Amino acid sequence: MALEMAEGDADGRAGAGEGIELAGAWLTLDPAGGLYWPAERLLVVADLHLEKGSAFARRGVPLPPYDSRATLALLARIVERTKPRTIVALGDSFHDGGGAARLGAAERQSLAEIARGREMVWIAGNHDPDPAPELGGVHLPELAIGPLRLRHEPAQGAPTQGAGAVRGEIAGHFHPVARLVVRGRGLRRRCFATDGARLVMPALGAYAGGLNIRDAALARLFAGAYAAHLVGAARTYRIAHHACLPDR
Repeated sequence: MALEMAEGDADGRAGAGEGIELAGAWLTLDPAGGLYWPAERLLVVADLHLEKGSAFARRGVPLPPYDSRATLALLARIVERTKPRTIVALGDSFHDGGGAARLGAAERQSLAEIARGREMVWIAGNHDPDPAPELGGVHLPELAIGPLRLRHEPAQGAPTQGAGAVRGEIAGHFHPVARLVVRGRGLRRRCFATDGARLVMPALGAYAGGLNIRDAALARLFAGAYAAHLVGAARTYRIAHHACLPDR
């Protein structure tokens, strides 16, 4: 595994995804950072932060204006692999309230192709709390389906009785990343974070930053042991949280 993690997959192909159980639901972790629920044909993605580059440019911070294009291309690849019936975006889909209006024609077309024949559900985030009607789809504060509850920010407060108070929660917001040293090389990878009761999604956005999985803001969300499932070129890699390194 160490060699695979250090070098990746040369041709960039993705595998079928690692399966995990969350609150009785069987889910698949896509190696690009999406979460697929086969029983419902439902794909969950988080923190696309579309138009972050243009938001920074408006404040005088020049960034290459291709982040939305790259993020939507990544989303399109996940959709092609999983072929979902429903796509749920867990908030902060745009970096700010004006992001949808700044989306370019090519990016709008990409988003339309991704959504064609599917139900799109846009969960409100702290960066984009208001609906963008021009996107179509359904705009909700959160969504409950069967044993799972999908929202942008994890419910606050310490978990009780094995995180029973938040059992089945899938959230974004924190952009979890894991830091390791493999074969003498430092790695910092986006990751899913879960204790089997709740799960925090990695950010999909090309310009999204990350919070170390050992940070107290993430650690306090879990009851006891939890794991990072690192995003890789062709698969995810499960690493116990205590085997990941904190930031210095």
